[in-house]
Amino acid sequence: MNPEPFLQLDRIIHEKGRLAIMSMLAASPELSFTEMRDALGMTDGNLTTHIRTLQEAGYLSVTKSFQNNRPHTTCSLTAAGKRAFSDYINLLEQIIRQNKPK
Repeated sequence: MNPEPFLQLDRIIHEKGRLAIMSMLAASPELSFTEMRDALGMTDGNLTTHIRTLQEAGYLSVTKSFQNNRPHTTCSLTAAGKRAFSDYINLLEQIIRQNKPK
């Protein structure tokens, strides 16, 4: 077994909470904070921390606005985030093919 592909996995995306966020956003152009929180069963603080990490990496775009006089936060993947997620998935597929029993 070659350990090299495992070492190349993007550590920012690899954490399960952030992987879930990236997966959801890869399937949808934009999601609200509450949609993600409810779907993932995360606390506000936990989701906020993961979003901030992904945003600082340049993978996520965060838009804050108001709807019916209430704050409304939405997230979407940036071009860099889409590329990083695609690269991550491709690397996982490579690891699976490499280690699949024959």
